[in-house]
Amino acid sequence: MIYTPEKYKLPDKRMQAFIDADEIWHYINSVKSSKERVREVISASLEKKRLSLEETAILLNATDPDLIDEIKDGARQLKIKVYGERIVLFAPLYIGNLCINNCAYCGFKAKNKDIHRITLDNEQLITEAKALVDNGHKRLILVFGEHPKYTPEFIAESVKTVYGVKSKNGEIRRVNINAAPLDIDGFRTIADAKIGTYQVFQETYHAPTYDKVHLSGVKKNYEWRLTSLDRAQEAGIDDVGIGALFGLYDWRFEVLGLLRHVNHFEAVYNVGPHTISFPRIQFASQLNIDKSHLVSDNDFLRIVSILRLAVPYTGLILTAREPAHIRDEIMSFGVSQIDGGTKIEMGAYSKKDEIQQDIEKEQFRINDTRSLAEIIEELIDKKYIPSFCTACYRKGRTGEHFMEFSVPGFIKRFCSPNALLTLAEYLEDYASEEVKNKGYLLIQEKINELSKEYKTGVVQEKIELIKQGKRDIYF
Repeated sequence: MIYTPEKYKLPDKRMQAFIDADEIWHYINSVKSSKERVREVISASLEKKRLSLEETAILLNATDPDLIDEIKDGARQLKIKVYGERIVLFAPLYIGNLCINNCAYCGFKAKNKDIHRITLDNEQLITEAKALVDNGHKRLILVFGEHPKYTPEFIAESVKTVYGVKSKNGEIRRVNINAAPLDIDGFRTIADAKIGTYQVFQETYHAPTYDKVHLSGVKKNYEWRLTSLDRAQEAGIDDVGIGALFGLYDWRFEVLGLLRHVNHFEAVYNVGPHTISFPRIQFASQLNIDKSHLVSDNDFLRIVSILRLAVPYTGLILTAREPAHIRDEIMSFGVSQIDGGTKIEMGAYSKKDEIQQDIEKEQFRINDTRSLAEIIEELIDKKYIPSFCTACYRKGRTGEHFMEFSVPGFIKRFCSPNALLTLAEYLEDYASEEVKNKGYLLIQEKINELSKEYKTGVVQEKIELIKQGKRDIYF
């Protein structure tokens, strides 16, 4: 059910707004950076300790180019310690762009009469999901506008439909959701559909800016959105994703807002968010925003490196909003998930011919238009492990259970071998001979590296089973 701001009242003291703008600005304006303090904070993060607001502000306020380089180097080291060289791949699948909100930065805003409105029917959804499966995808995020048509029941049925799509050896094994906030009962309905992560991005944690850019609609209620994932937790969804849209307000404020959100989850639910996203404003139909807070490339690199150090065990997602050269650089010091072969026009994945982007059919412009195959080959060439792993979700290693494994660093024992197994599946079912050969050389190289710490004979045995036609094997 969709609530209007006038009708909704927060039901629980734990779900009250937790962002204090004065507190955030206090840290930004009063905390001083020095070489010694910056290095102390980096050292603490490399011990896999989540940073405080004050410690993060020390990194935010470091402006010396040499210190910024040290922050990036620290982020690179931390990423390898926690995540290894793997990069998890997924694709967004837009289900419908009907929307009752008017957000200044979004092409789907209700008052935009130029946008081509569509909601995929069941047959179209199956066709799109099959096209993604046939490209090699195993993980999707379904994206919905905010509209009475997109009820919890509708979302849950879409999830079940996608899980039911099989094509040759392929299937979708994890379906995440990016959709409007729900009440607790609505989230329970979604949870019953066995979703992965539920994402709700606050867009901006600065309440006056939030009010300014959300002109009308349900989304104008700042607190309803801010506390949405508390309701998800109450409903049993312990895998949630948060994010801010950088470019709406001061990026330093948004970084500390994200960290304050993490603190809230850990204090109340004993678990942080599974992922953080940090999209930047991109061109959209009828874009109408104050451009004084747009984020430069250099500052964007700083944002990601600081977030990596601030929250060592939270996955960072970088989408195809960013151009390829930015994505390639940022992956080295923070990002653990990217999308590949992304198309955000409804029905675009199943079209045989390559289509040009049409801003009147999309939410915003995509700047990395590489295919999934191209991205995987480039990852292999750079010694990353492309991963479609869904093992933790399916083995129940989510929420607090995920933290039990990841905080001590044990997650690498599962993630690296499982990433290699899913890469082997991709190589067998979808890769060209050239990529297949390069991919197996990488797999053997990574097995040799893992053998220095763990027994890897079972990994090799499972890869041989994949070569013989077995699928969906994991630790």
